[in-house]
Amino acid sequence: MPAHRPTARPTPAPPLALVTLAALLPSLTLPALDAPLMPPATASAQDTSRPRARDLGIEVGIFTPGAHNAITDVAGVLVGHTTIIEGDDVRTGVTAIRPHGGNLYFDRVPAAMYVGNGFGKLLGVTQVRELGELEMPILLTCTLCVWKAADAMVEWALARDGMEGVRSINPVVGETNDGGLNDIRNRPITAGQVRAALEGAAGGPVEEGAVGAGTGTSAFGWKGGIGTSSRVLPEALGGYAVGVLVQSNFGGILQIAGAPVGEELGRYAFRNQVDPGSGGGDGDSQHSDQPDIHSQGSIMMIVATDAPLSERNLKRVAMRAMMGLSRTGSYAGNGSGDYVISFSTAPSVRRAPGDVVRAVEDLSNSNVSAIFQAAVEATEEAVYNSMFKAVTVSSRWGRREALPIEATVEVLKRYGVVPD
Repeated sequence: MPAHRPTARPTPAPPLALVTLAALLPSLTLPALDAPLMPPATASAQDTSRPRARDLGIEVGIFTPGAHNAITDVAGVLVGHTTIIEGDDVRTGVTAIRPHGGNLYFDRVPAAMYVGNGFGKLLGVTQVRELGELEMPILLTCTLCVWKAADAMVEWALARDGMEGVRSINPVVGETNDGGLNDIRNRPITAGQVRAALEGAAGGPVEEGAVGAGTGTSAFGWKGGIGTSSRVLPEALGGYAVGVLVQSNFGGILQIAGAPVGEELGRYAFRNQVDPGSGGGDGDSQHSDQPDIHSQGSIMMIVATDAPLSERNLKRVAMRAMMGLSRTGSYAGNGSGDYVISFSTAPSVRRAPGDVVRAVEDLSNSNVSAIFQAAVEATEEAVYNSMFKAVTVSSRWGRREALPIEATVEVLKRYGVVPD
């Protein structure tokens, strides 16, 4: 394989301003089918003209999003991307989620995991389950890059101030398989690109779509990517924030706020079997012989909250993220790795190595139901944002078209999701 010199770009971006549907739609056009394979490595994969779900009037649930409608609305949470685009074959990246900006090894946060379907390569799972805490940031990347990313993060962590005596550390790295668009066997990430994501992590708006670990992913047969959303509970329910970030790369039968978008647009799992004369609607001739192409893939879901929760209740929160995922039309197919990692950033529940006895706050069981609802809502909307913000991506391995905005809006109008 020839050597690659991918371009690493930490990619913070301002949020898309709210606009009316009528003003937005005329500017939203999909690339022509004969468009160039991909922007050169010096160009951004982000298209700021593409909307988020709420820009189109899609309001998921009853609770209000935070200021950025992102996981970073949870105090202290930082997100960084390194997007790697090279030539006609590398479409991948790294996304880092840091629960806070300090040294997590000495200021650990309670955490939990839930597995919806275990077809994946999630690294660090057993220690998180055993101890119920995170001692390193979370990285997301491509399937065959997991171990390179982990090694790079360990080097980065051990080189930090105060870490000279550390002899054991637990990197947590999640993945989805972007091999449909990326030269995944070449494992095209470097230690420098991992460090760029970690050190470039910031609060505020989070760039979404075909960026970072979402650069080469697919969802429901269209382009997937990174998506995020948040909810802030009313003061009467504690005023806590819940934020979700997803790396969408899965399949099923897309529905948006209950509207059967996948069916209406003719792209959904098992179409070749239930409607043999349809031609499949695949949009990817390279995989037209695979009848379940729209059911394949995985998703990583990261849930953060500032509510003072134990790892036991954090696991219960993580389980609810799967409910939000199911609302989008996923059924967690055989080949799908569906993982949730949840954590609390509340200072009152953090842990330090060597603690003997800790006095902690612990939100009671009777007060977590609203947090469950917030996690369901934010997960569902994060998936939609990952698709609405994603651009069409092509490479020599294949092509994934962006979700067509105008056609999708027409479906949503017919089903009363957005006003006509």
